[in-house]
Amino acid sequence: MTNLGGIVGSYLADILVQFLGLTSVTIATTIVYLLIFRPAKILLKILYLILINLGVCAILPQLSLGITARYRHSGIIGNALVNNCPFYVFVIVTLIGLVGSVGWKRAIYSLFFLCKKIACLFVNVPFFRSHKTTEYSIAPLVVEEKHRTKITTKQQPKERQKKATEEIFSEFEFPSIHLLSKAEESLQRKQLNEMESNKNLSLLEQVLSDFGVQGKIISVCYGPVVTLYKLEPQAGTKSARVIGLADDIARSMSALSARISIIRGQNAMGIELPNKEREIVMLRDLLESPEYQNANLNLPIALGKEISGKPVIADLTKMPHLLVAGTTGSGKSVAINTMILSLVYRLSPDECKMIMIDPKMLELSIYDAIPHLITPVVTEPKKAVVALKWIVKEMENRYRMMSYLNVRNVINYNQKITEAMNSGIELERVVQIGFNSTTGKPLFEKIPIKMETFPYIVVIVDEMADLMLVAGKEIECSIQRLAQMARAAGIHIIMATQRPSVDVITGVIKANFPTRISFAVTSKIDSRTILGEQGAEQLLGMGDMLYMASGGKIIRVHGPFVSDNEVQDIVDHLKMQGEPNYMEEITKEDENSSTESHDETEDEENDLYNQAVAIIQRDQKVSTSYIQRQLRIGYNRAANIVERMEKEGIVSAPNYSGKREILVE
Repeated sequence: MTNLGGIVGSYLADILVQFLGLTSVTIATTIVYLLIFRPAKILLKILYLILINLGVCAILPQLSLGITARYRHSGIIGNALVNNCPFYVFVIVTLIGLVGSVGWKRAIYSLFFLCKKIACLFVNVPFFRSHKTTEYSIAPLVVEEKHRTKITTKQQPKERQKKATEEIFSEFEFPSIHLLSKAEESLQRKQLNEMESNKNLSLLEQVLSDFGVQGKIISVCYGPVVTLYKLEPQAGTKSARVIGLADDIARSMSALSARISIIRGQNAMGIELPNKEREIVMLRDLLESPEYQNANLNLPIALGKEISGKPVIADLTKMPHLLVAGTTGSGKSVAINTMILSLVYRLSPDECKMIMIDPKMLELSIYDAIPHLITPVVTEPKKAVVALKWIVKEMENRYRMMSYLNVRNVINYNQKITEAMNSGIELERVVQIGFNSTTGKPLFEKIPIKMETFPYIVVIVDEMADLMLVAGKEIECSIQRLAQMARAAGIHIIMATQRPSVDVITGVIKANFPTRISFAVTSKIDSRTILGEQGAEQLLGMGDMLYMASGGKIIRVHGPFVSDNEVQDIVDHLKMQGEPNYMEEITKEDENSSTESHDETEDEENDLYNQAVAIIQRDQKVSTSYIQRQLRIGYNRAANIVERMEKEGIVSAPNYSGKREILVE
């Protein structure tokens, strides 16, 4: 038998066995566990695991018979512990280590539910059942027939399950920052980029002079991906002319692209040229930054770094909705992943709930079954329509509850509910139930308000174009209502699309999404569709974006990178914290509403048909175009009406010239 560690491993194993005996195997297992899983609060976990190993080391000799066996089981340290302390001390130490490594609250809850299950088993035993009925006898309550109320207990299992879920989430452990990779700092690459930028400085001034642009470069800002040259143009130089020279400047500088924009608040223009060696921005650097740790951010989202290298952390509650667009390979999907991870690293499932809509069935399916979700990842467009309608109903319900407490947003509502729960006060609302028959004065009744806080709800739509193809009107109507009103109710939307055309990003959607992000697009038209100005067609891809805040200011941001393996590790950690509490009614279509809408459509068609019949009888003229003009409807609907008239014998079939005769006077 050979040791995998060679001679060093053999000597190390011999020393461990001599001092600790068979407990050395558990020490090796503990080290492997810590290296692979890297749990949160690692120092506390190590302390508990040391207690377990010491307890096992002292208990093993008590389970053996001879002196030789004792020495082999526990080693020198175990024998020393056994000779100086009683047996029950080591049992207590081992139990403390086990309970501490699992979690005190979770262990107590598990013990409580275990005792409850054991008690339920003894209830069915005849001896205990008879004693229970004789010992606790309750007199029957006599209630008059007119005051008898119906009591339903169908919701009890659901409430019990919800309480158990909340108890589990109360000790929710956030993912460790060590699950994310750190950026590689390369001093050589930084020096190379600075040397290249200094070399381009004189060349850029010469190129601008060749194209007739007079001015001077007042400063240079070195960034991780691009370098910004601030140009102060000569008086009388038009900005539009300089911006139009972007492609020519990129060609003359032998660069992939060049973006030129006006720097607001300064008499200068920014010329952005890509670096020779690109630096990769990692998500871990942003999550460790002071900007992300700011307690004033309710829904922090790590967007990336500016040209100067400063982290850009936005608050989704102030956006309040975000529109993301970009072509394939521009980094849009990675940006969606970083936004989701930014939220789960800061907010527990009790504070933030998510609804993910992914018609492509690939991008967001990895997040299925994390505890932040309130419904499985929606992949069918029809179910997506139902889910958006449910969100609209939830928004209306939240507005109704906030009006009862006279508050204007969900933050103040949660604050009032929390203060009432801490002080033991039960909040009530006054409802008018009728009028007094003798005096005619209104009668009021006090109804208690449900003492529950509202979590934030973040709706993430990965591909808007597919949904608009299936149910454009319904989707647009729901998105419009949510975008206009959902901010105060704590509901926010992150909507992404790959095809930034006018039929996907309509004027209604564009007007209600003031905060937008554009990744690399193919043409200036697409850039104007998203941002209202050109420039996104000059982006470099791989997370390079233009971020337009609600004020209209556009800044260039380099998005962070997160790999699929990192996302999978974080999702696995989240799944270990507990199961999601799904709500079936979110994607369950209401049959009554669908039947009513179908009946309304039929009634509308019948009204149009009756109007068309009255028109042709009055004017004695019949044609598809004539009915279309009179009723102001589309050609297809008018043609269907004429065909129905032909089937019912009101008009004849068209003759050789296409004309019809009216058969009914």
